[in-house]
Amino acid sequence: MARQVRAEKTRATIITAAADLFDRQGYEATSLSDIVEHAHVTKGALYFHFAAKEDLAHAILELQSVTCHRLARDTGARGRTSLEALMRLTFCLARMSAEDPVLRAGLRLATGVTRPRPPLSHPFTEWLDIVSARLAAAVEEADVHPDADIDVVAHSLVCFFVGTRVVGRAREPVTRQPRRTAEMWQLLIRGLVPVTRRARYLSLAARLEREPAPL
Repeated sequence: MARQVRAEKTRATIITAAADLFDRQGYEATSLSDIVEHAHVTKGALYFHFAAKEDLAHAILELQSVTCHRLARDTGARGRTSLEALMRLTFCLARMSAEDPVLRAGLRLATGVTRPRPPLSHPFTEWLDIVSARLAAAVEEADVHPDADIDVVAHSLVCFFVGTRVVGRAREPVTRQPRRTAEMWQLLIRGLVPVTRRARYLSLAARLEREPAPL
């Protein structure tokens, strides 16, 4: 049992080190030797868990997928409206990305040439599915205009959220992401939410910007 625990800890250490390097210097520019040095492990330990750099990229994308689906489930609990659940999900991802190199690396891998292996879907496909489902439910709950084109809105929201994080990487600290997420929602709410419910969600966006990792 102790050997298994050590092996799992070593694997997690390698993944975190690889994610940090993929995020900071890019997948193509990172070598396995770089990862070995950054993780403070031997080459034998790395090859015991991962035969190639592509295996590490896939492991990061898998972890990102698990985290996103867990957050989608958790933020949708407690009897919240679908729109609130979606807003909380984006703020959670924005805040956690500031602390978790795996989520940051997952985004960088998703916007590059790396593709997940089946049956794992591309992260953007998963995000579009989650957002579309939440928006469709929000229409039924009368929190989003009934004439909104769900596919168009979902695509625009994902592009907005991803683009803000990609641009922000080069221009400002990652800790700025909650502010950018609030700005995104201020614009979207004014275009999507009926006037009678708009104040509630604008207030929620301002509150979520201040809350630590709101679930």
